Amino acid sequence: MTSPDTSREHTPVEPDGAEPTDVTSTSGVLVHTRQERELAVGTWLLLSADSSDQARREWKEGGIALLRCGTLFAAVRMNADLVHAAAGSDDPETVKAYLANVLHGGPVFVDQNSRLYYALMPSSTADRREWVERRHVGAECLGPDSFLGVPRPDLNDPNEAFSYWAVPMDGPGDLCPVKAVSQLVTYGRDRLAVLEGDGGE
Repeated sequence: MTSPDTSREHTPVEPDGAEPTDVTSTSGVLVHTRQERELAVGTWLLLSADSSDQARREWKEGGIALLRCGTLFAAVRMNADLVHAAAGSDDPETVKAYLANVLHGGPVFVDQNSRLYYALMPSSTADRREWVERRHVGAECLGPDSFLGVPRPDLNDPNEAFSYWAVPMDGPGDLCPVKAVSQLVTYGRDRLAVLEGDGGE
């Protein structure tokens, strides 16, 4: 059982309360402050909505907008038990730090009501054989023709929203590495099997 590889470099996280330094996203967009980053991310995500005006209203009124997978991004949906087994904890801050590390800062949001985590991935992920053949127990890739309720980019506190970003998107087009998510799911499944075999101790 091998833990996910965390060797890839990623943008360091700023201390709480500090202004983020300038960051250039993978799409080449320069993002400055957190507020500007969230605005840029929101604008990018809205490109996957059937109606950007409707999605904006949904974000404003309920914090969740229905977006289409398969064009700008795919999403890997993971059971909370799997993610918590991999992280060795169900504490939100511990899980956040773990995911930010093993997914190299890639964006992940949580639906606390359904106990599901969603890692945003390149849209081509849905075509990979491992996901087409559903090889990963406890995880599924949502691609074309799938719709996903995505939280507003500024929602990142589990105490303030039932659906929130455990790891916010750094900038437009900054997505999780495909291999890193596969490693996370495999490791979590193996850890969960061990825990269940030990009676959950």
